[in-house]
Amino acid sequence: MAKLKILGVYANEGGCAYYRLIMPLQKLAQLYPDDVEVQFSQNPIELNTETGEMPSNDAPFPLLEWADVIWINNISNYGGPYTSRVIGLAKQKGKFVHFDTDDLLIDLYEGHRLKETYEDKDLYNITKWMYGNADLVTVTQRKFADRVKPYVGGVLAVVKNSIDYTLPCWNMAKSHDKKKTRVGWAGGIHHEEDVKEFAGIPWFVNQKVGKERIQWDFHGAPAPVEKKKGEKKEWQHQVWANYKKILLRGFKNATNWSIGQAMPPDRYGSMYAGMDIAIAPLQMNEFNDSKSEIKVAECGRYLVPLIASNVGCYDETIVNGKTGFLIDPDAPKSEWVRLITKCAKNPKLVRQMGENLHQVTEQYFDINKVVKHRLELYEECFKLLKERHKDATYNKEWTFSGNG
Repeated sequence: MAKLKILGVYANEGGCAYYRLIMPLQKLAQLYPDDVEVQFSQNPIELNTETGEMPSNDAPFPLLEWADVIWINNISNYGGPYTSRVIGLAKQKGKFVHFDTDDLLIDLYEGHRLKETYEDKDLYNITKWMYGNADLVTVTQRKFADRVKPYVGGVLAVVKNSIDYTLPCWNMAKSHDKKKTRVGWAGGIHHEEDVKEFAGIPWFVNQKVGKERIQWDFHGAPAPVEKKKGEKKEWQHQVWANYKKILLRGFKNATNWSIGQAMPPDRYGSMYAGMDIAIAPLQMNEFNDSKSEIKVAECGRYLVPLIASNVGCYDETIVNGKTGFLIDPDAPKSEWVRLITKCAKNPKLVRQMGENLHQVTEQYFDINKVVKHRLELYEECFKLLKERHKDATYNKEWTFSGNG
């Protein structure tokens, strides 16, 4: 039986593409070399990136010709029309199109920095068109699937995020500080409304516990850049300047905090080696309620329990007092203060919850299990769509040996 040829089309080189496409495909090629062959491209139809000129429909497109499966992650940095063009050309050539996404991008909430862009560039409708024209749509959790189901024209499936726990950044020695409880948050540049949910809480915990007994570490800031006199900060740096004002409200001369730079995805795990507790404050809205529980997969690896807003699918893995704590998004901020204070004063509880969460991560987020499920899913889709795809050129007779 010929190998299944998979072309991974990544939107960018950020964390979402890494977790959802790059790392899983690399692992597939490593575990199942007799079953699959993999290539990657950010620009498979060779858009002229300087002029923005698209190639004509009769151009050769060798990567599309080569592949059986075109696996696309999110809307490309080259734009919605570019991504839909890739899907359209792949379909014309009889290929199996797999569209994978980890964010609900069909109706962004007020305050999200991409909302105006998505509305101005009609990206809501372009995203729905992609859902409707892909043969397989995969998302990260059940609520997400329910929200996009009306727009999906092929097979819709939930595939959990996963982590390759054999990578060095997930196997570092964990540091310890007997004098302080270290509370950590990691986030990017699209959490402005979420950070507001945590405003003032670190200061109140300092008062309850004593600033000498707790440390606040916030990760994800952009690297500093030199700017000329009179130049404004780039918006990413301005976002983090705002984060700092909100998160450190009331601190004045307190020094029990740090802000760490964003790390590349293959080093991301190392930040958890210096945490005792992780936090995930989230505003309640459909976007956040559709997000994955990737933070569970990350912090649980290092035996770090999670305190999170009860938003999204955290309720599948976080059990109060067992693997962390969930806080109702409408609860007063005093509930965050109470639970973080409780953990800071009870290191034995923190250790036990961390050990319990570690067992959950090994069970649900191990990449070896998840990528095997992905290949089984392809095989099942080929069977389901065999009659519909009579004229397809992809290897629809392919079967998964399961021998890794």
